[in-house]
This record gives sequence, C-alpha cells and structure tokens, in this order.
Amino acid sequence: MSRTVSLEELKALVGQEIGPSDWLTIDQSRIDTFADVTEDHQFIHVDPEAAAKTPFGGTIAHGFLTLSLLSAMVPDDYPLPENVAMGVNYGFDKVRFVQPVRSGQRVRSRLKLLAFEERAPKQYQSRWDVTVEIEGGEKPALKAEWLTLAFVQ
Repeated sequence: MSRTVSLEELKALVGQEIGPSDWLTIDQSRIDTFADVTEDHQFIHVDPEAAAKTPFGGTIAHGFLTLSLLSAMVPDDYPLPENVAMGVNYGFDKVRFVQPVRSGQRVRSRLKLLAFEERAPKQYQSRWDVTVEIEGGEKPALKAEWLTLAFVQ
C-alpha cells in the first residue's frame, strides 16, 4: 500500500530506490487478453506452436503489456504527497524493451526517484527511473523514465 509523506520528505527521496514490487505472473491468458484488447495478434504472442519455432522458444508478452502493468507493479512503499487529490501518468521520456518476457514468467518493478518538482501551484511532477526485472533473468524486461503528476489539495 502506498504511503503518504510530506513534500519535503518526498524531495528528500530523490536518488533513492523504492521497491521492489511484488512479483506479477505474465501468463498466456493475460497475453491473449491484451492481444484482444489491442488487436495485436502477432503469432509470437498468441500462437504457442508457431512461437516455439522462433528464437524465443515460445510465446512472449507484448512489450506494451509489460509497460502497461507498471501501475500494477507500483511498490508497496510508493510515496504519495500528503493531501494528494489525484495522481496521473504524465508519460515517458525513455522506454526500452530490453528482454522479452516469456509466457509464465514473473516480473517486478524497482523505481528510483530521479526528480521531484513543483510544476504549478499544488501540482508536482516526479521523474522515475524504472526497471522491470524478470525473475531469474540476467537482463531486465524494461527500462524507462516514467513521469507522474500529483495534484494536492
């Protein structure tokens, strides 16, 4: 569960790692559902027999599926400013899909707060260095710089 901290405490977290999150399983059902929602039915995601003949050795998650699950992989100790009215995704400055996630693998995130700045009165932007790890993997699934906005009352 997220924790609330003062604005000063949040600023003091710049440079520190938050997490890791809990592990999240990327199973074939989740991959198939994402393929249906995004209408991306490329065989490497949804056809186990054909995907087994590729260098991946089986189906893999869409990179955008892994990216979309960042919200689900926010670590339990994710800091929110006191009196936050809402938080929103502002976007990404960098995203790299480093290693494919095979069906059945588990992933988790680690966040490092790179910056925390006031953008407008009662509006604060955070810049996060994000790494999505694959359980037992040597390389991460994803590296990104994630921007979020917090609106405080």
